[in-house]
Amino acid sequence: MTTDTPTPAAPHVSVRGEAHLDVEPEIARIDITLTARDTDRATTLDRLTHRNAHILDLTRSYGEAVEKLETGAFSIAPETARHGRGDRIRAYQGRVRLTAELNDFTALGELTTRLADQEATRIDGPWWALRPDSPAYAEARRLAVHDAVQRARAYSTALGTTLAALLELSDTGLLPPPTTLRGNRMAFAAATADEPTDEPTPLDLEPRRQTVTADVTARFTMHPPTL
Repeated sequence: MTTDTPTPAAPHVSVRGEAHLDVEPEIARIDITLTARDTDRATTLDRLTHRNAHILDLTRSYGEAVEKLETGAFSIAPETARHGRGDRIRAYQGRVRLTAELNDFTALGELTTRLADQEATRIDGPWWALRPDSPAYAEARRLAVHDAVQRARAYSTALGTTLAALLELSDTGLLPPPTTLRGNRMAFAAATADEPTDEPTPLDLEPRRQTVTADVTARFTMHPPTL
């Protein structure tokens, strides 16, 4: 019989279990920003529409390697003259932002390079990550529990006794890896119409390993030690 209240007949031991896993990323995200500018509003919108359709078709051509392709912010706004009276409009600036998520990092390098070679296109990323249901999270939890049991056994062994029962197990926290790269983030300005149009050499991207941390606390009863 166990009790939640420590007694000489049922002493307790409380421990913390930790686990740190370094694993390969499962997905990568890039942000794609398209711009268009002209003195005519309709022309600006038309250029942006065509560029958006072209980039969507190019990205979708990679099939199952692209898990997600989403449109974010869209804007078209007038630019007023800095000098002179009134609000004289000198041009219109259009912008649309897309986000692509890929699971094939060879395709990622090729697509990123081809996108960066497009006119009036900016690429930011990649941001490496694990999926929310990645097996790495379950493995980190398992290892944290194992660590807690091993620590509790070490204390009971030091007292010349053994564990009797588990009273409580609490998940202190499971920390996913950050998705923003420190020092490995890349931004590509687009090629202009005057630059060569030959297919660029695909980038060789090195995925950044992800660190998953799990933390638990556990409380056990021990058989009474002989002190």
